[in-house]
Amino acid sequence: MKLIIAPDKFKNSLTGIAFCNAVENGILEVMPEAKIVKLPLADGGDGTIEVVNYYLKGELINVVVNDPFFRPIHASYLYAEKTKTACIEMAEASGVKLLKSQELDCKNASTLGTGELILHAINKGAKTIILGVGGSATNDCGIGMATALGYRFLDENKNEVKPTGANLSNIKTIDVSHVHPKLNEVNFKIACDVSNPLYGKNGAAYVYAKQKGATLNDIEMLDKGLQDFSKLLKSQFGIDPQLVKGAGAAGGMGIASKVFLSGDLEKGVQLIKNLAKFDSKLNTSDWVITGEGKLDHQTMCGKTIEGVLSSARAKNIKVAVFCGAIKLDDNAIKALGILYADKVDNYAKNKADAMRNGITYLKEMAKKFAKKQMK
Repeated sequence: MKLIIAPDKFKNSLTGIAFCNAVENGILEVMPEAKIVKLPLADGGDGTIEVVNYYLKGELINVVVNDPFFRPIHASYLYAEKTKTACIEMAEASGVKLLKSQELDCKNASTLGTGELILHAINKGAKTIILGVGGSATNDCGIGMATALGYRFLDENKNEVKPTGANLSNIKTIDVSHVHPKLNEVNFKIACDVSNPLYGKNGAAYVYAKQKGATLNDIEMLDKGLQDFSKLLKSQFGIDPQLVKGAGAAGGMGIASKVFLSGDLEKGVQLIKNLAKFDSKLNTSDWVITGEGKLDHQTMCGKTIEGVLSSARAKNIKVAVFCGAIKLDDNAIKALGILYADKVDNYAKNKADAMRNGITYLKEMAKKFAKKQMK
Protein backbone atom coordinates (compact mmCIF):
# COMPACT_ATOMS: atom_id res chain seq x y z
CA MET A 1 0.00 0.00 0.00
CA LYS A 2 1.28 3.46 -0.91
CA LEU A 3 0.33 6.41 1.26
CA ILE A 4 1.12 10.09 0.76
CA ILE A 5 1.36 12.16 3.96
CA ALA A 6 0.74 15.81 3.06
CA PRO A 7 -0.30 18.04 5.98
CA ASP A 8 0.00 21.67 6.99
CA LYS A 9 1.30 22.58 10.45
CA PHE A 10 -0.82 22.56 13.61
CA LYS A 11 -0.35 26.21 14.56
CA ASN A 12 1.52 26.70 17.84
CA SER A 13 1.67 22.94 18.31
CA LEU A 14 3.65 21.02 15.69
CA THR A 15 5.14 21.45 12.25
CA GLY A 16 4.02 19.70 9.09
CA ILE A 17 7.26 17.73 9.08
CA ALA A 18 6.64 16.56 12.67
CA PHE A 19 3.12 15.50 11.58
CA CYS A 20 4.60 13.45 8.72
CA ASN A 21 7.05 11.67 11.00
CA ALA A 22 4.45 10.87 13.67
CA VAL A 23 1.94 9.49 11.17
CA GLU A 24 4.63 7.51 9.36
CA ASN A 25 5.76 5.90 12.62
CA GLY A 26 2.20 4.98 13.57
CA ILE A 27 1.38 3.42 10.19
CA LEU A 28 4.63 1.44 9.95
CA GLU A 29 4.03 -0.10 13.38
CA VAL A 30 0.87 -1.68 12.00
CA MET A 31 1.79 -1.98 8.30
CA PRO A 32 5.60 -2.30 8.10
CA GLU A 33 5.38 -3.06 4.35
CA ALA A 34 3.56 0.19 3.53
CA LYS A 35 5.28 2.64 1.19
CA ILE A 36 5.22 6.12 2.73
CA VAL A 37 5.90 9.36 0.84
CA LYS A 38 6.15 12.47 3.03
CA LEU A 39 5.17 15.72 1.33
CA PRO A 40 4.57 18.44 3.94
CA LEU A 41 2.70 21.44 2.58
CA ALA A 42 1.91 25.03 3.58
CA ASP A 43 -0.44 27.77 2.41
CA GLY A 44 2.04 30.65 2.29
CA GLY A 45 1.60 31.75 5.91
CA ASP A 46 3.88 31.34 8.91
CA GLY A 47 6.11 28.29 8.64
CA THR A 48 6.22 28.25 4.85
CA ILE A 49 10.01 28.72 4.77
CA GLU A 50 10.57 25.49 6.74
CA VAL A 51 8.38 23.54 4.31
CA VAL A 52 10.03 25.11 1.26
CA ASN A 53 13.42 24.15 2.69
CA TYR A 54 12.28 20.53 2.96
CA TYR A 55 12.35 20.51 -0.84
CA LEU A 56 15.08 23.05 -1.65
CA LYS A 57 17.68 22.07 0.97
CA GLY A 58 18.87 25.66 1.29
CA GLU A 59 20.26 27.78 4.12
CA LEU A 60 18.89 30.65 6.17
CA ILE A 61 20.50 33.97 5.32
CA ASN A 62 20.43 36.61 8.07
CA VAL A 63 20.32 40.28 7.11
CA VAL A 64 19.91 43.58 8.95
CA VAL A 65 16.96 45.42 7.40
CA ASN A 66 14.36 48.02 8.34
CA ASP A 67 11.31 46.98 10.35
CA PRO A 68 7.90 48.56 9.53
CA PHE A 69 8.96 51.79 11.27
CA PHE A 70 12.45 52.09 9.78
CA ARG A 71 14.28 50.60 12.76
CA PRO A 72 17.09 48.09 12.18
CA ILE A 73 16.25 44.45 12.84
CA HIS A 74 17.69 41.07 11.98
CA ALA A 75 15.56 39.17 9.45
CA SER A 76 16.19 36.00 7.51
CA TYR A 77 15.25 34.35 4.25
CA LEU A 78 15.92 30.96 2.68
CA TYR A 79 18.40 30.59 -0.17
CA ALA A 80 19.22 27.45 -2.14
CA GLU A 81 22.44 27.95 -4.09
CA LYS A 82 21.95 24.86 -6.27
CA THR A 83 18.71 26.14 -7.80
CA LYS A 84 19.35 29.87 -7.24
CA THR A 85 16.01 30.04 -5.44
CA ALA A 86 15.11 32.24 -2.49
CA CYS A 87 12.03 32.10 -0.28
CA ILE A 88 11.08 35.28 1.55
CA GLU A 89 8.23 35.85 4.00
CA MET A 90 7.39 39.54 4.16
CA ALA A 91 6.28 39.06 7.77
CA GLU A 92 9.96 38.57 8.67
CA ALA A 93 10.70 42.23 7.94
CA SER A 94 7.31 43.93 7.64
CA GLY A 95 5.03 41.82 9.80
CA VAL A 96 2.58 42.38 12.62
CA LYS A 97 4.50 39.78 14.60
CA LEU A 98 7.41 42.22 14.96
CA LEU A 99 5.33 44.82 16.81
CA LYS A 100 3.59 45.18 20.14
CA SER A 101 -0.16 45.66 19.82
CA GLN A 102 0.08 49.29 20.92
CA GLU A 103 2.66 49.97 18.17
CA LEU A 104 0.40 48.98 15.28
CA ASP A 105 -0.06 51.98 12.97
CA CYS A 106 -0.21 50.86 9.35
CA LYS A 107 -0.53 54.33 7.87
CA ASN A 108 3.04 55.06 8.99
CA ALA A 109 4.42 51.58 8.34
CA SER A 110 6.53 50.55 5.37
CA THR A 111 7.48 47.44 3.41
CA LEU A 112 11.03 48.77 2.93
CA GLY A 113 12.54 45.85 4.87
CA THR A 114 10.86 43.30 2.61
CA GLY A 115 12.40 45.06 -0.37
CA GLU A 116 15.79 44.93 1.31
CA LEU A 117 15.47 41.16 1.73
CA ILE A 118 14.57 40.87 -1.97
CA LEU A 119 17.54 43.09 -2.89
CA HIS A 120 19.92 40.95 -0.84
CA ALA A 121 18.62 37.78 -2.50
CA ILE A 122 19.05 39.28 -5.97
CA ASN A 123 22.60 40.37 -5.19
CA LYS A 124 23.31 36.86 -3.88
CA GLY A 125 22.35 35.46 -7.27
CA ALA A 126 18.70 34.42 -6.92
CA LYS A 127 16.95 33.73 -10.21
CA THR A 128 13.66 32.63 -8.64
CA ILE A 129 12.14 34.27 -5.58
CA ILE A 130 9.11 32.86 -3.78
CA LEU A 131 7.50 35.68 -1.80
CA GLY A 132 4.86 35.04 0.86
CA VAL A 133 2.77 38.16 1.48
CA GLY A 134 0.84 37.22 4.62
CA GLY A 135 0.92 38.77 8.07
CA SER A 136 1.89 42.32 7.10
CA ALA A 137 1.69 45.36 9.37
CA THR A 138 1.56 47.69 6.38
CA ASN A 139 -0.77 49.46 3.96
CA ASP A 140 1.76 51.22 1.72
CA CYS A 141 0.86 49.46 -1.54
CA GLY A 142 4.38 48.06 -1.64
CA ILE A 143 6.12 51.38 -2.27
CA GLY A 144 8.58 50.67 0.54
CA MET A 145 9.51 47.37 -1.06
CA ALA A 146 9.85 49.04 -4.46
CA THR A 147 11.96 51.87 -3.01
CA ALA A 148 14.57 49.36 -1.85
CA LEU A 149 14.79 48.07 -5.43
CA GLY A 150 15.42 51.50 -6.95
CA TYR A 151 11.95 52.83 -7.76
CA ARG A 152 11.57 56.48 -6.74
CA PHE A 153 8.19 57.90 -5.72
CA LEU A 154 8.08 61.67 -6.25
CA ASP A 155 5.68 64.40 -5.15
CA GLU A 156 4.61 67.41 -7.23
CA ASN A 157 7.94 69.12 -6.48
CA LYS A 158 9.92 66.06 -7.63
CA ASN A 159 10.95 65.29 -4.05
CA GLU A 160 11.06 61.66 -2.95
CA VAL A 161 8.28 60.80 -0.49
CA LYS A 162 8.70 58.66 2.60
CA PRO A 163 7.35 55.22 1.54
CA THR A 164 4.32 54.82 3.81
CA GLY A 165 0.60 54.49 3.25
CA ALA A 166 0.01 58.00 4.58
CA ASN A 167 1.92 59.41 1.60
CA LEU A 168 0.27 57.52 -1.26
CA SER A 169 -1.87 60.47 -2.32
CA ASN A 170 1.22 62.70 -2.47
CA ILE A 171 2.88 60.62 -5.19
CA LYS A 172 2.60 62.22 -8.63
CA THR A 173 5.41 60.48 -10.52
CA ILE A 174 7.19 57.11 -10.38
CA ASP A 175 10.80 57.28 -11.55
CA VAL A 176 12.03 53.92 -12.87
CA SER A 177 15.42 55.08 -14.13
CA HIS A 178 17.30 53.70 -11.11
CA VAL A 179 15.59 50.30 -10.77
CA HIS A 180 18.00 47.45 -10.00
CA PRO A 181 19.34 46.21 -13.37
CA LYS A 182 18.91 42.53 -12.49
CA LEU A 183 15.31 42.82 -11.30
CA ASN A 184 13.87 41.76 -14.65
CA GLU A 185 16.09 38.65 -14.65
CA VAL A 186 14.32 37.22 -11.60
CA ASN A 187 11.18 35.09 -11.74
CA PHE A 188 8.91 36.09 -8.84
CA LYS A 189 6.27 33.71 -7.53
CA ILE A 190 3.90 35.38 -5.07
CA ALA A 191 2.04 33.29 -2.49
CA CYS A 192 -1.24 35.19 -2.21
CA ASP A 193 -4.30 33.63 -0.64
CA VAL A 194 -6.75 36.53 -0.62
CA SER A 195 -8.77 37.87 -3.52
CA ASN A 196 -9.51 41.38 -2.22
CA PRO A 197 -9.38 44.30 -4.66
CA LEU A 198 -6.99 47.14 -3.95
CA TYR A 199 -9.51 49.68 -2.68
CA GLY A 200 -13.19 50.06 -1.81
CA LYS A 201 -15.29 48.38 0.87
CA ASN A 202 -13.68 45.01 0.17
CA GLY A 203 -10.21 46.46 -0.35
CA ALA A 204 -6.98 46.49 1.61
CA ALA A 205 -7.79 49.39 3.91
CA TYR A 206 -11.43 48.72 4.78
CA VAL A 207 -10.96 44.99 5.35
CA TYR A 208 -7.54 44.74 6.97
CA ALA A 209 -6.29 48.12 8.22
CA LYS A 210 -8.26 48.14 11.48
CA GLN A 211 -6.45 45.05 12.74
CA LYS A 212 -3.19 46.83 11.87
CA GLY A 213 -3.94 49.79 14.15
CA ALA A 214 -5.92 52.10 11.84
CA THR A 215 -8.75 54.33 13.03
CA LEU A 216 -11.82 54.96 10.87
CA ASN A 217 -10.30 58.25 9.73
CA ASP A 218 -7.05 56.43 8.92
CA ILE A 219 -8.96 53.85 6.88
CA GLU A 220 -10.72 56.52 4.83
CA MET A 221 -7.42 58.30 4.20
CA LEU A 222 -5.63 55.07 3.28
CA ASP A 223 -8.39 54.00 0.92
CA LYS A 224 -8.24 57.36 -0.86
CA GLY A 225 -4.47 56.96 -1.11
CA LEU A 226 -4.88 53.55 -2.70
CA GLN A 227 -7.40 55.00 -5.18
CA ASP A 228 -5.11 57.90 -6.09
CA PHE A 229 -2.08 55.64 -6.43
CA SER A 230 -4.13 53.18 -8.50
CA LYS A 231 -4.74 55.89 -11.12
CA LEU A 232 -1.01 56.52 -11.33
CA LEU A 233 -0.25 52.82 -11.74
CA LYS A 234 -2.85 52.55 -14.50
CA SER A 235 -1.53 55.55 -16.42
CA GLN A 236 2.16 54.66 -16.07
CA PHE A 237 2.12 50.86 -16.28
CA GLY A 238 -1.10 50.18 -18.17
CA ILE A 239 -2.50 47.92 -15.45
CA ASP A 240 -5.86 48.56 -13.78
CA PRO A 241 -5.29 47.40 -10.18
CA GLN A 242 -9.01 46.90 -9.55
CA LEU A 243 -9.06 44.18 -12.19
CA VAL A 244 -6.27 42.20 -10.50
CA LYS A 245 -7.55 39.51 -8.13
CA GLY A 246 -5.67 39.78 -4.87
CA ALA A 247 -4.37 43.31 -5.54
CA GLY A 248 -5.31 44.30 -1.99
CA ALA A 249 -3.35 41.51 -0.31
CA ALA A 250 -1.00 42.65 2.48
CA GLY A 251 -1.92 46.31 2.24
CA GLY A 252 -1.51 46.40 -1.53
CA MET A 253 1.55 44.17 -1.83
CA GLY A 254 -0.52 42.04 -4.19
CA ILE A 255 -0.61 44.70 -6.91
CA ALA A 256 2.89 45.92 -6.02
CA SER A 257 4.26 42.42 -6.63
CA LYS A 258 2.61 42.32 -10.04
CA VAL A 259 3.57 45.85 -11.15
CA PHE A 260 7.02 46.34 -9.61
CA LEU A 261 8.24 42.72 -9.63
CA SER A 262 6.29 41.34 -12.62
CA GLY A 263 5.31 38.55 -10.25
CA ASP A 264 2.67 35.87 -10.67
CA LEU A 265 0.08 35.74 -7.86
CA GLU A 266 -0.76 32.16 -6.91
CA LYS A 267 -2.43 30.42 -4.01
CA GLY A 268 0.23 29.55 -1.49
CA VAL A 269 -0.65 25.87 -1.32
CA GLN A 270 -0.48 25.60 -5.13
CA LEU A 271 3.00 27.11 -5.11
CA ILE A 272 4.19 24.57 -2.54
CA LYS A 273 2.46 21.72 -4.37
CA ASN A 274 4.32 22.67 -7.54
CA LEU A 275 7.60 22.80 -5.63
CA ALA A 276 6.92 19.34 -4.17
CA LYS A 277 5.85 17.92 -7.58
CA PHE A 278 2.82 16.87 -5.59
CA ASP A 279 0.45 15.84 -8.37
CA SER A 280 2.93 13.51 -10.08
CA LYS A 281 3.90 11.87 -6.79
CA LEU A 282 0.24 11.32 -6.02
CA ASN A 283 0.00 8.85 -8.89
CA THR A 284 -0.53 5.18 -7.91
CA SER A 285 -1.09 6.03 -4.24
CA ASP A 286 -3.93 4.39 -2.33
CA TRP A 287 -4.51 7.16 0.20
CA VAL A 288 -3.38 10.67 0.87
CA ILE A 289 -3.40 11.69 4.53
CA THR A 290 -3.60 15.40 5.15
CA GLY A 291 -4.44 17.63 8.09
CA GLU A 292 -4.13 20.96 9.85
CA GLY A 293 -5.00 22.44 13.22
CA LYS A 294 -8.70 22.86 12.54
CA LEU A 295 -11.10 21.58 9.89
CA ASP A 296 -13.93 24.10 9.56
CA HIS A 297 -15.85 26.22 7.05
CA GLN A 298 -12.68 28.21 6.22
CA THR A 299 -10.79 25.11 5.12
CA MET A 300 -12.02 25.43 1.53
CA CYS A 301 -10.82 29.04 1.24
CA GLY A 302 -7.31 28.39 0.00
CA LYS A 303 -6.12 26.24 2.88
CA THR A 304 -3.83 23.24 2.50
CA ILE A 305 -6.56 20.61 2.82
CA GLU A 306 -8.47 22.21 -0.05
CA GLY A 307 -5.34 21.97 -2.20
CA VAL A 308 -4.90 18.30 -1.36
CA LEU A 309 -8.55 17.51 -2.02
CA SER A 310 -8.49 19.16 -5.45
CA SER A 311 -5.50 17.08 -6.55
CA ALA A 312 -6.82 13.84 -5.06
CA ARG A 313 -10.24 14.33 -6.61
CA ALA A 314 -8.70 14.69 -10.06
CA LYS A 315 -6.94 11.34 -9.66
CA ASN A 316 -9.68 9.47 -7.73
CA ILE A 317 -7.45 8.96 -4.71
CA LYS A 318 -8.94 8.52 -1.25
CA VAL A 319 -8.37 11.24 1.33
CA ALA A 320 -8.05 10.94 5.11
CA VAL A 321 -7.70 13.95 7.41
CA PHE A 322 -6.11 14.05 10.85
CA CYS A 323 -6.77 17.40 12.54
CA GLY A 324 -6.45 18.96 15.94
CA ALA A 325 -10.14 19.89 15.96
CA ILE A 326 -13.02 19.31 13.54
CA LYS A 327 -15.91 21.78 13.46
CA LEU A 328 -17.88 20.17 10.61
CA ASP A 329 -20.47 17.41 10.92
CA ASP A 330 -20.13 14.04 9.20
CA ASN A 331 -22.29 15.05 6.23
CA ALA A 332 -20.23 18.18 5.58
CA ILE A 333 -17.00 16.17 5.82
CA LYS A 334 -18.30 13.60 3.36
CA ALA A 335 -19.47 16.35 1.00
CA LEU A 336 -15.89 17.63 0.80
CA GLY A 337 -14.75 14.23 -0.46
CA ILE A 338 -13.08 13.14 2.77
CA LEU A 339 -13.49 9.41 3.40
CA TYR A 340 -11.85 9.20 6.83
CA ALA A 341 -11.49 11.85 9.54
CA ASP A 342 -10.07 11.83 13.04
CA LYS A 343 -9.04 14.54 15.49
CA VAL A 344 -6.70 15.01 18.42
CA ASP A 345 -9.69 16.16 20.48
CA ASN A 346 -10.91 12.53 20.48
CA TYR A 347 -7.81 11.53 22.48
CA ALA A 348 -6.69 14.53 24.53
CA LYS A 349 -7.97 15.39 28.00
CA ASN A 350 -8.13 19.10 27.26
CA LYS A 351 -6.72 21.74 24.91
CA ALA A 352 -3.46 22.07 26.84
CA ASP A 353 -2.96 18.30 26.63
CA ALA A 354 -3.78 18.39 22.90
CA MET A 355 -1.26 21.15 22.22
CA ARG A 356 1.45 19.52 24.31
CA ASN A 357 1.06 15.92 23.16
CA GLY A 358 -0.16 16.28 19.59
CA ILE A 359 2.59 14.08 18.18
CA THR A 360 1.70 11.20 20.51
CA TYR A 361 -1.98 11.41 19.60
CA LEU A 362 -1.25 11.68 15.87
CA LYS A 363 0.70 8.43 16.09
CA GLU A 364 -2.28 6.78 17.80
CA MET A 365 -4.61 8.14 15.10
CA ALA A 366 -2.32 6.73 12.40
CA LYS A 367 -2.23 3.30 14.05
CA LYS A 368 -6.01 3.25 14.33
CA PHE A 369 -6.32 4.23 10.65
CA ALA A 370 -3.84 1.55 9.56
CA LYS A 371 -5.64 -1.16 11.52
CA LYS A 372 -8.89 -0.32 9.74
CA GLN A 373 -7.10 -0.68 6.39
CA MET A 374 -5.90 -4.15 7.40
CA LYS A 375 -9.43 -5.44 7.90
